[in-house]
Amino acid sequence: MEQKKFKTEVSELLHLIIHSLYSHKEIFLRELVSNASDALDKLKYLTLVDPAFKDLKFDPRIDISFTDDEKQKILVVKDNGVGMGHDDLADDLGTIARSGTKKFLKNLTEDQKKDSNLIGQFGVGFYSSFMVAEKVEVTSKKAGSEEAWKWSSTGKGSFTLEEAERDTQGTTITLYLNEEGHEYANRWTLERLIKRYSDHIAFPIYLEYDQDEYDDKGKKKGTEHKVEKVNSAAALWRRSKSELTADDYNEFYKNTSYDTEDPLLYIHTQAEGVNNYTTLFYIPAKAPFDLFNADYKPGVKLYVKRVYITDDEKELLPTYLRFVRGVIDSEDLPLNVSREILQQNRIMSNIRNASVKKILSELKKVAEQNPELYTKIAQEFNRPLKEGLYSDYANRESLLELVRFKSTDVEGYTSLAAYKERMSDDQKAIYYLAGGNEDTIRRSPLLEGYKKKGIEVLLMTDDIDDIVVPSIGTYAEMPLKAINKSGAVDELDKDESKKKKKEGKDVVKKIKKALGERVKDVVVSTRLVDAPAVVVVDDDDMSVQMQQILKSMGQTNMPESTPILEINVDSPVVKKIADSDDEAYVSDLSQVLLDQALINEGVMLKNPAEFVKRLNTLLSR
Repeated sequence: MEQKKFKTEVSELLHLIIHSLYSHKEIFLRELVSNASDALDKLKYLTLVDPAFKDLKFDPRIDISFTDDEKQKILVVKDNGVGMGHDDLADDLGTIARSGTKKFLKNLTEDQKKDSNLIGQFGVGFYSSFMVAEKVEVTSKKAGSEEAWKWSSTGKGSFTLEEAERDTQGTTITLYLNEEGHEYANRWTLERLIKRYSDHIAFPIYLEYDQDEYDDKGKKKGTEHKVEKVNSAAALWRRSKSELTADDYNEFYKNTSYDTEDPLLYIHTQAEGVNNYTTLFYIPAKAPFDLFNADYKPGVKLYVKRVYITDDEKELLPTYLRFVRGVIDSEDLPLNVSREILQQNRIMSNIRNASVKKILSELKKVAEQNPELYTKIAQEFNRPLKEGLYSDYANRESLLELVRFKSTDVEGYTSLAAYKERMSDDQKAIYYLAGGNEDTIRRSPLLEGYKKKGIEVLLMTDDIDDIVVPSIGTYAEMPLKAINKSGAVDELDKDESKKKKKEGKDVVKKIKKALGERVKDVVVSTRLVDAPAVVVVDDDDMSVQMQQILKSMGQTNMPESTPILEINVDSPVVKKIADSDDEAYVSDLSQVLLDQALINEGVMLKNPAEFVKRLNTLLSR
């Protein structure tokens, strides 16, 4: 017999699960049945594609039994799936490093500790057994192996491994129930939980129990041992939409995604024709925790003829739809389809393209018919949909109707279509300002002139807007113009502005001389009302916010765009420069004017000490 210690983080996790998730303890059964189903899926796949298992007699099933004894109450969950060998038991049940446990423990908040969703998300479902058991034994025999092994632990720091006996491949999990787990040694409790959490499992689940029999006078005449199938064992997505209710769809989603909230939307498609396939997609109520991680977990599982193939294939849907959960089940793909074949397969490509169009069309329908619901979707998934504008040219027109923006004129979100409807007949472009958080850009001096003229400006607050929005170019034949670019002033450049430009020639020369190479140009602003100055860039140059983003991503060797300083000739500060013949004073004021304008745009100054020194000099005067 081998005795081994759990990794430190596993001990922490066990303590957390046992003590912090107690109110959700019944989900341990869901986790064990789900693991058994996965093992059956894997073996079913092997019997279809691996010659070594072609002749294996395999009647997939899950059996649950219990012992309701006064001395010891025991619960047993058994499957005849792929099974585990010595190393599998040691690695998979002795370590959870591959499940991101350290990060899981580090990021856990008090509210999250109460959320049973976390158990499934982090692949630690088996350990939920210790909420109801004082001791857990796992006896397993790997398919194709002659040896069986038994893993045993009380969940208190260590586990043992020893050789065992088992007739067939598969796994038997024996829970020696603790006091809190006694209620699960009961036929009705188990039947209720199986129907609630595991009715959709595609393999039969049998419950074994003893039923007392009585004669007509109510006297016990014996006990009958029964084995009864308790789940429907039908893949929900294969059933007709007409026979399913919203509750059916929602329960299936929660049981397969380990989410505790109903989804915002489900999309069920059964396609027949050139390609025969079924899809069932869900839009979650909340964005997945790993939505913006490079190594995100895909949310869609692939089946072929109801045989589970993979849930780790990121090519099933485009990256920007990574928040979608659900199932794709094809009748036409080969069962032994590999990742490489998937990426090049014409059938899979057709299913993917049709699925993307279906998801986007359903989202558009929601946006038109239920704006309140679509606002909830936009709050969670607006940013990834914007990624699609940049990466999915084929569906750009659909995505342009779905993305949402904040605005200077309306509360909440607005669409490009709604903005265009509100435009005056003589407006020449759709104006926007990108960069920084919403509070910062709402206070931008650049907005002053547009507000004064009654021109609405879209506010782009996502970090990718500076990359994505310029790639749009036009919407409904209307150009999109960034107001922090020099070319967006044409509608404000009226006769009085031309007069100001003429009057400001001398002060422009002074400031340009003082700033030298720090600026590309100094111009009289036609859009500032109160602020003394603002920085913009040429239409072909990168915005200062974009430069900041790229620097934060480690791109230090890119050419920097030199800003253009726009000055407000009506500002008292600019008038002081115009009226002064003191070169040092003009230089200090001009430098501070530029630095303040950069700070206003969220730019970190290269030499803040120099800025403070100049500011103090000016204050002392």
